[in-house]
Amino acid sequence: MQMYHAIVRNKITKVFAGLSAGRIEAITDELAPNASHYFVGTHALSGTRRTPEAIRAWYERLLRLLQDINFTLHEVRVSGWPWRTHVEVIWTETNNGTDGVKTSAEGVILIEIRWGRVTRVRIYPDTAALERTLHRIAAKGTIEAMASPITS
Repeated sequence: MQMYHAIVRNKITKVFAGLSAGRIEAITDELAPNASHYFVGTHALSGTRRTPEAIRAWYERLLRLLQDINFTLHEVRVSGWPWRTHVEVIWTETNNGTDGVKTSAEGVILIEIRWGRVTRVRIYPDTAALERTLHRIAAKGTIEAMASPITS
C-alpha cells in the first residue's frame, strides 16, 4: 500500500508541475470522462463543471487570469485503495495576474481517484485573496475576471 501511495503522490506532484508550466493536459489527461470539478466561491473561477470541455475551458481561463501561476506543494496526503483513492494537497500558489502584480495565496485541493482516473476535484483556495486579485485585474481592464463562472 505504501508503494501505491508513493506512486500517487509522485503523479500528483507531476500534475501540479505541469500546470505550473502551463500544460493543461497535465491535468485533463488524468480525468475520467465523467469527472466533476468544483471550485468554491462566487466569482469567475467558481462553480462546478461536469464535462471535459467545461473543465478544459476553466483551466484555460485560470491560466489567462492568473498568468505565470506556480504551485508549491507543502503536503500531499494519499489514502485508500486503487478503486477509491483520496488525495489532499496543501499548496501555495503565486501568479502575476494580467496586470503583472505578483500575488500569493494558499489552498487545499481534494481529489478522488478511481482505478487511476481522477473522478472528482474540489478546490478550496483563500477566496478573499483570489477575489481581491480578480477585482484588481478587472479594474485594470481584464473584463473576464468578473465573468460568470464556467459551469456544466
